[in-house]
Amino acid sequence: MPWISVIIKTDSMHVEALSDAMLELGALSTDIHDSAAGTEHEQPLFGEPGEPIGDIWLAPELTALFKGDTDTSAVMRAAAEAVGLPAPPSYHIEYVEEQDWVRVTQSQFNPIRISSRLWVVPSWHEIPDPAAINLILDPGLAFGTGTHPSTQLCLEWLDENLSGGEDVLDYGCGSGILAIAALKMGARHVVGIDIDPQAVEASRQNARLNQCAETEIAFHTQMPGQMDTEHAGWADVVVANILANPLIMLAPILTHAVRRGGSIALSGILVEQAEEVMQAYRQSHDMHIARNREGWVLLAGTRK
Repeated sequence: MPWISVIIKTDSMHVEALSDAMLELGALSTDIHDSAAGTEHEQPLFGEPGEPIGDIWLAPELTALFKGDTDTSAVMRAAAEAVGLPAPPSYHIEYVEEQDWVRVTQSQFNPIRISSRLWVVPSWHEIPDPAAINLILDPGLAFGTGTHPSTQLCLEWLDENLSGGEDVLDYGCGSGILAIAALKMGARHVVGIDIDPQAVEASRQNARLNQCAETEIAFHTQMPGQMDTEHAGWADVVVANILANPLIMLAPILTHAVRRGGSIALSGILVEQAEEVMQAYRQSHDMHIARNREGWVLLAGTRK
């Protein structure tokens, strides 16, 4: 039996309440998105931890997924009543055939060539170039598949700037992609840190997939304050692909981890946020925009 996808046109005042009502009425999942996505009228919204997110899209669309035998007319009447609407909003129905969702999801991720010698390869794919450095990756629930511009900027920077033998700290390691890349490109020892235990477990699994020796790479769950003494001044290279606000707040800690003369590379930063992030690091680093792509930048600097 196919699933039923109910696509609802509504407004920013009622969309979240309608989403809650749909879940109460048996929806398996709901999704709120911009009805103008992919057009010239698309409305970008950006938010970061510690920073309030702006209003929801002016023309939001709500999609709710139900079992195939659901009485959608009854659901829409009940949802409208629950949120105080005099009548159900405009909607239409699409039928979703049963699929192997694991295979569908996997098909969206293909090997990515980062440079002439570096590839990111999902664990379910054949290796396209056995002679290259291949990062075998199964992201699990962690951030870092190699598809995001900020991740690619970091991988390119590591490829160009690691000469071999460095001690590297990857802060906010996510899937472990940058830490593993650093080790496979010649780093002596790598430490990956994340506040999310699921990310740390994903990193450890990916390290095993890539046959990384536990004596050369380690991943830990740590809150920022725990780094103050344990990782002081030991890293030749610190890389952090997070977001602008956390990077600003972490500046004293990440700076403290870099030895004098060592390098720092920061990404997850929009072009318009670059100056503010650089300002947070300029007292200790000679910062500059090293790379940019699709509105994202990588900042790099040398510890004074």
